[in-house]
Amino acid sequence: MNKVDLRRILKKVEKPARYLGNEVNSIHKDTTNPNLIRYAHCFPDLYEVGMSHLGSHILYHVINKDEDVFCERVYSPAVDMENIMREKNIPMFALESREPITNFDFVTFTLQYELSYTNILNILDLANIPLLREERKLDDPFILVGGPCAYNVEPLADFVDIAILGEGEEVNLEVINAYKEWKKNKTTREDFLLKIAQIEGVYIPSLYDVTYNEDGTVKEVVPNKDGVPSKVKKRIIRDVETVDYPDKLIVPYIDTVHNRVVLELFRGCTRGCRFCQAGMIYRPIREKSVDRLKEIVANLVKNTGYDEISLSSLSTSDYSQLRELTDFLVDEYTPQNVGISLPSLRLDNFSMEIAEKIQQVRKSGLTFAPEAGTQRLRDVINKGVSEADLKNATRKAFEMGWNSVKLYFMIGLPTETYDDLDGIADLAYDVIDTYRDVNGGKLRRSFSVTVSTSTFVPKPFTPFQWHGQDYTEEVVEKQRHLVKKLKNKDIKYNYHDSKTSLMEAVVARGDRRIGKVILDAFRAGAKFDGWSEYFNLDTWKEAMEKNNLDIAFYANRERQYEEVFPWDHIDVGVTKKFLIRENEKAREDKVSPDCRHQCHGCGINVNDITRGLC
Repeated sequence: MNKVDLRRILKKVEKPARYLGNEVNSIHKDTTNPNLIRYAHCFPDLYEVGMSHLGSHILYHVINKDEDVFCERVYSPAVDMENIMREKNIPMFALESREPITNFDFVTFTLQYELSYTNILNILDLANIPLLREERKLDDPFILVGGPCAYNVEPLADFVDIAILGEGEEVNLEVINAYKEWKKNKTTREDFLLKIAQIEGVYIPSLYDVTYNEDGTVKEVVPNKDGVPSKVKKRIIRDVETVDYPDKLIVPYIDTVHNRVVLELFRGCTRGCRFCQAGMIYRPIREKSVDRLKEIVANLVKNTGYDEISLSSLSTSDYSQLRELTDFLVDEYTPQNVGISLPSLRLDNFSMEIAEKIQQVRKSGLTFAPEAGTQRLRDVINKGVSEADLKNATRKAFEMGWNSVKLYFMIGLPTETYDDLDGIADLAYDVIDTYRDVNGGKLRRSFSVTVSTSTFVPKPFTPFQWHGQDYTEEVVEKQRHLVKKLKNKDIKYNYHDSKTSLMEAVVARGDRRIGKVILDAFRAGAKFDGWSEYFNLDTWKEAMEKNNLDIAFYANRERQYEEVFPWDHIDVGVTKKFLIRENEKAREDKVSPDCRHQCHGCGINVNDITRGLC
């Protein structure tokens, strides 16, 4: 395959370093080797976003350990670059080799966000790979997807050959090894897909048929070949202590969203927030030991030169050895001017003394996520924090010298009323009062409270998957209400575009019919739909109408418990009975305690999970 010559092109585009490759710690192999398996790992967004995704770095590291496989990176080109590529007839290429991905063995995508799906089609189109799986020939690459959105891959079923369900370190290698064997004779694509359908964690959409009821709901999803499992189980890494983790991270030439060492403390979450898909699909919880984390972080700091370490997990402050770990990191790396950063913090269990200690190198603002404005609604969503938790945490923070706080909430949650919205404003003003109380009645110039709200999107495999999303008009009215309530020079209010949340809900709970909508929207110019400056709701509405589908049917409709979901043939370990129980408890404003303290019978079997703490 010939390399793409970028010398003249990159002078004409913004941020040419997005397309250079050759960064520190990037991997290169001899592509003239005829037996080399070519694996393009694509993140369907800009380089700065994709380079900040930890899962991509892990797979890049794991797959490239096999000398017979070359995993290379691909990111969505920015609009200016794409225009030149189409004008000059330059095919989509991988960063490491700069060779077109058209003739690779696998072209894979991580599905982190539903509104990235048109970017997937755009990358395939730029690569001259047939968009529809049924049109691909024997020598075309297999299109593989993974990530959280792959648990309901039905909207992409027309385009995807293989979906990986669950954690990918082991299963990707098993698929590649099966491909090596198949490639020796290279019979038919279906032969290969039938073979790997037996691997736990592998879902092949083409091997299942979907039928619908007269009212448009799904009737059933059943295998169309003998020997194909009726339910596909997600893949779980049994032992995160010994699983491969990068000892090097690729260091970009330009700033990315998260430009730092990322240290994964554990996987899973036991909190059980009823809106949170990640908290359900990533179960069970499995921790890494402090000794293992010390080993990982030492290699990463040495091999990257980063001056910041980010502690990463779904609920980082729940790590059972957090104090021991942070004490070590501060003592070891503060003298090297390497700082420690944390994600948004839980209000009920985080020690402000730890927060103070880890920010000795550079002190940033604190971020908390109460999610809802009243205790009633926090109980509905099973958040498990109180107003007293917020007051205590902010008071301690202000006494220790912090001057800014960010608060994250959701609007449109099930059973929400305007009293709950007023509670958001009340909490923000309580923070101001607390600051004044700590600082002798005064507000310093550096003081600020930032309130951010996103719109609730019902997601598969959550207790709230049966609920409808608020109509756009309702969301906009609630945002306007909060703008008035939060009108204060010391409060900054940010809110998410309700139009993008609407289509996110459509695709998140979509069935295979949504695939034609995605294709028509793409052909009408849709791309970068997660970016408000590019998103056009009218394009999507027209695509829905063209296919005789109703937005409200997917986004705003309440579901009944007996309805068959498009994803019911996928087994994430958490049972539907458990999700129904949790939804019923939400209706009664009842809280389910942390799973570490009381098992709620969610369905996850941890008997053979090493270091499982459920």
